[in-house]
Amino acid sequence: MTPTSVKASTSVTFCTLIALAGFATFSIHDALIKTLQAYSLFQIGFFAVLFSFVPFTLFIAVQREQILLRPNQPKLVAVRCVSIFGSMVCAFYAFKSLPLAQAYALIFAAPLLITILAIPVLKERVKWYRWMAIIIGFMGVVIVLNPGTQAMTPGHAAGMAAAFFSATTAVITRKIGSGESSLTLIVYPLLVNLSICALAMVWVYQPMSGQTLAIMCSIGLLAVLGQAMLIFAYRNAPAQYIAPFQYSQMLWAVIIGALFFNESPGTNVWLGSLVIILSGVMIVWRELTTSSTKPILSTRNFRVVSGPAAYSSETDEQRIDETPNPETRATD
Repeated sequence: MTPTSVKASTSVTFCTLIALAGFATFSIHDALIKTLQAYSLFQIGFFAVLFSFVPFTLFIAVQREQILLRPNQPKLVAVRCVSIFGSMVCAFYAFKSLPLAQAYALIFAAPLLITILAIPVLKERVKWYRWMAIIIGFMGVVIVLNPGTQAMTPGHAAGMAAAFFSATTAVITRKIGSGESSLTLIVYPLLVNLSICALAMVWVYQPMSGQTLAIMCSIGLLAVLGQAMLIFAYRNAPAQYIAPFQYSQMLWAVIIGALFFNESPGTNVWLGSLVIILSGVMIVWRELTTSSTKPILSTRNFRVVSGPAAYSSETDEQRIDETPNPETRATD
């Protein structure tokens, strides 16, 4: 093994550890949301986004990109903002209502939905390999839901809706990312989330103790910290080695759920989660190693809901180098 290859291997290992720390940070973020049972989703969302807004404002102040906030495709930017808001509210509700492991299992269906939505939105042709992964993944969702033995609850519906909204956000970002500035894609979702939650709080606000306010502050800051770790990992290691590790959050969900919320996932959750993870890894790895253009899944953790999506240098390079291709492309 040459010194260069040793250095590269060490770099990938270090970045993988940073990514694992980032995903663990998001798991703590989600657990803190679950502790705020007495408070409205809108109140939690407002303060979580507010406390993530300050670090991102500093990012805007120091970055070199020209300040350009007028969107080139305002309708799609608006749809993306709505989908980000929907993913935040639905994920928060799922975390509050369901055991953490069960909520993750449903939300992790997002890569399956991304593949399906890419057909009408991105004009992709999905070949048999991905259809097989999609079918396997949805079998896993059915196993987790375990129809006939447990009642469907609003929490289950919220988890599936969060996966759908996250997938919608990802596909729209892929469609418009090369034509919009990163500031446009960051600032507008922040403002939409803050505005809607602020309006809703007129009816649902409850006074908070200092401890509760500190928890909400921590939720926002953890979102920023987790994103920063993932951006570092994606910038310094091949994406196919990082993206599959998002499923490590399932392990953290089990540990945190058992230690702090007296949760014990049933056999159906374990089995269904393994099936969903298998199908998700099949799709992620296939896309990152065979896609002829910039993969949808390569620079994102689609479970991030409280803060705006942050982008790695790969995505910025894509905006410069990539030109829209109107022709239909095939994906395996």
